[in-house]
Amino acid sequence: MYFASDNTAGISDKILAAITEANTGNAASYGGDDWTRTLQTRMAALFEHDVTVFPVATGTAANALSMAAIVPPWGGILCSHDAHVMTDECGAAELFTGGAKMFGVDGRYSKIDAGELSRRLDNWPGGVPHHVQPSAISISQVSEFGAVWSVEEVGAIGEIARRHGLKLHMDGARFGNAVAALGCSPAEITWKAGVDILSFGATKNGALAAEAIVAFDPDLAASLSFRRMKAGQLLSKGRFLGAQLLAYLDDDHWLELARLSNAMAAKMGAAIASAPNARLAVPVDANEVFAFVEPAVDAALKSAGAVYHGWPSGFPDPADPPRGKETLVRFVTSFQTTGQEVGRFAQVIAEA
Repeated sequence: MYFASDNTAGISDKILAAITEANTGNAASYGGDDWTRTLQTRMAALFEHDVTVFPVATGTAANALSMAAIVPPWGGILCSHDAHVMTDECGAAELFTGGAKMFGVDGRYSKIDAGELSRRLDNWPGGVPHHVQPSAISISQVSEFGAVWSVEEVGAIGEIARRHGLKLHMDGARFGNAVAALGCSPAEITWKAGVDILSFGATKNGALAAEAIVAFDPDLAASLSFRRMKAGQLLSKGRFLGAQLLAYLDDDHWLELARLSNAMAAKMGAAIASAPNARLAVPVDANEVFAFVEPAVDAALKSAGAVYHGWPSGFPDPADPPRGKETLVRFVTSFQTTGQEVGRFAQVIAEA
């Protein structure tokens, strides 16, 4: 029962086969290969929009470089207090932007509250050299507490961004899980809702190491080829990034993988909802399950071999804190999570 992270899962057989197939003969280096060129066309079709795609090896690189393309050194980035870009990337966004500052905004389940965001921006001292100037908003899809942003919710943030002249970045580390959960098109949840630049994640959902910066505005793409090189993210054997991402997208494989992990998380959520000594902290939208558990449940799961993490950094809903001796824990499923694992999990918590 391994529920620590989707980063710990292996590689999809289809993606692994694509890497092997690409490992034949010679190919142009530094993104000049056929795989990378084809990826540009494939992504444009997927998003129903002209896009410029920059494959990179890590999500941190995708996020930090995206932010560097839209935020000046004196700019401010507004995001959730719990956002990965703020809490888990060692200040990469601040480094790559040359000194931009990040500002946390309140919101339930780590989704920025549109009203609070609007109030903050309406009262910001604009044009005053003494103050950092707001330049961008960053949202995580899926959020850090496992919540999926709806099309309408992203659109509300996009409208605020446009009204204040800001750019909107989406950290799509679990973008596939969100699209699979919503059943919408990738276009509806990105540029049609006001997103200017997307960190398109694949590593958590079956790839070896493959992410992509997707720029919907060609003006934003202008500097990224240089920024990516300077950051050490222009791989000489770039065909292996292109091959992974093409296999990921082929026949909607990315959604197939995401649906598998989402389905396993939904079953875990149902088991927690019916357990006597555990309760959901957040409705299960995708492949992360946050729950409050009693000490007996925590001990029983660990004794049975379950691997997962406690979550000490705040609560998903301030109006619903832990009760008594409850602790907040996180379980994450992947495309490799089995029904047998989930069944055993359900049995243990039911009996604890």
